[in-house]
Amino acid sequence: MLQSTDELICDTAAFYPVAPKDFDDANINEVLIEDLMYKALLMHGVLSGREIAELICFPYQLINPLLMDLKSRQFVAHRTTATMGDFFYSLTDAGKQNAKDAKENSNYCGPAPVNFDDYVKSVALQSIRNESPTPDDVKAAFNDLVVEDEVLETVGPAIISGRGLFLFGEPGNGKTSIAERICRTFGDEIYIPKAIWAEGDIIQLYDPQTHEAVPMDHDNHFDERWVKIKRPTVMVGGELTMDALEIKYNETTKVSEAPLQMKANGGIFLIDDFGRQRVATDELLNRWIVPLEKQYDFLVLANGKKIQTPFDQLIIFSTNLNPADLVDDAFLRRIPYKIHVHNPDEPQFHNLFRFQADRMNMPYDQAMVQYLIDTYYTGQRDFRCCHPRDLLSQIINTAKYKGYAPTMTKEGFDKACHIYFSAMGI
Repeated sequence: MLQSTDELICDTAAFYPVAPKDFDDANINEVLIEDLMYKALLMHGVLSGREIAELICFPYQLINPLLMDLKSRQFVAHRTTATMGDFFYSLTDAGKQNAKDAKENSNYCGPAPVNFDDYVKSVALQSIRNESPTPDDVKAAFNDLVVEDEVLETVGPAIISGRGLFLFGEPGNGKTSIAERICRTFGDEIYIPKAIWAEGDIIQLYDPQTHEAVPMDHDNHFDERWVKIKRPTVMVGGELTMDALEIKYNETTKVSEAPLQMKANGGIFLIDDFGRQRVATDELLNRWIVPLEKQYDFLVLANGKKIQTPFDQLIIFSTNLNPADLVDDAFLRRIPYKIHVHNPDEPQFHNLFRFQADRMNMPYDQAMVQYLIDTYYTGQRDFRCCHPRDLLSQIINTAKYKGYAPTMTKEGFDKACHIYFSAMGI
């Protein structure tokens, strides 16, 4: 059950999934819940009513009348008495047949799904476009990264726009690190359904590999079909294919999984190394034109029905290539914010070394960094933001291996550069 849109539209932080009082509140079919109960009993053999309720994340007070009804129809049987008026149940032969029939339709046996319409409302109430980070919020999110003021000044308005962002520039200058920290500026959590019921199909949305659950003290008022997570950051690289942007249906389990952009709703979708995907750039970009313009997407279910889903995320394209060489003007207009992440200059390079040395508990030696610059950079290669971290890590690893305290020395930089630059051509 959702609190009303009127109550929450001005206070997204107040969004809270309330446990349903009845099936109208739950906005879900009783037959679907019965099928989940059948499959839970078939899998575990004997369960109490409260154990079934816990397994399918549905209130016991709604489960109990269904179990009584199934017992009266001789689909389940009492085994023993449980605590507080509850019973342990098992399936009768007729109940086992019902469970097998339910598994024929879908092997899904998990949390009861949330109605798709309720999911759509929840996305709107927790929309990333309702977030308005301040300059202080942005600085706090980037406090462990050295970036130009120009970048910080652009990031804030880009986030508020919610319309997308291009990060481009030479490799090793922190584009991915910038993208990862953008999500920190939002600074709050959201609730998402563990699974969704859409036009007769169950779609698994919550993905522990993608979503970071936030511990919380659940009470009797909380709808356990939902999970509280940090605003998601979904990152893909050269492995991205068009299939990953569509609902995945497993023919064996007969269960659907949400696509990447749906898992990213309420957060950030980062396409790293843009232009190097196995799918053609034009094909990938055409896939985003409607979602970027309209803030919704169209997906096809396993049963062939099409649904309109929210597209509520900041999409970030990170590339080493020039955006003008990848996309046409029409698409670039849909991504109004472009940030060129430049190579650092010499003073910035010194600052990066000072910053990394402090993080690594290593004394900073300006003279030794100048030796490094004069010997290995001037007239030979460009500075990169990642070099201070990588070179100091080599010095620290060598010192640890040989059992002495790491310091910046000519010998240490010579060895680190010989190893680091020898096969890189930079």
